[in-house]
Amino acid sequence: MNNIIFFFFYNLAHKIEFFDKFVVFVAHIFPYFVILLAGIFLLFHHDVLLSKNPFKVFAQKWKEIVLVFFSGIFAWCISQILKLLIHTSRPVVEFQNVVSLIQKNDFSFPSGHATFYMALAFAIFFSHKKVGYIFMFFALLIGIARIIAGVHFPVDILGGFILGILTAYLVKYFHQKLLKNKETNF
Repeated sequence: MNNIIFFFFYNLAHKIEFFDKFVVFVAHIFPYFVILLAGIFLLFHHDVLLSKNPFKVFAQKWKEIVLVFFSGIFAWCISQILKLLIHTSRPVVEFQNVVSLIQKNDFSFPSGHATFYMALAFAIFFSHKKVGYIFMFFALLIGIARIIAGVHFPVDILGGFILGILTAYLVKYFHQKLLKNKETNF
């Protein structure tokens, strides 16, 4: 099933040059814009940049901003450890007829991109539901583009999504638990 879904998406590539460039953009360059958009959203949502004293407002709101990005970075670190432990080959290694649009030669499961961007999306979702859905869509778009580009199997993306969601949830859970412990100690 994994291979069938992979080839369904991968077969969209290598037909129209503009589409291939778009896929590379979404899979490789757009993720940086997503990080920038998340940062801008969090800064403007809390009126950090619009306030008379942005440093004071940032000092009050920094925890949410840091937790959102910490969730993504922590999830990505876990994905890198899992890649080293699991050793799953990329499609270009598994199939001789696959020519990826992006050159990658490390292990593929779980997708670091899928993990990071889904953790980021869910960390935002926990505080801002509507915007969280937008970032989930971005994560899905990036994941599908990486399958079309031939650098990941669908299971790599799905595994990354699950890891990202679990990590964001665990970061939220432990942060809330820490806050409760601080309140009960005072």
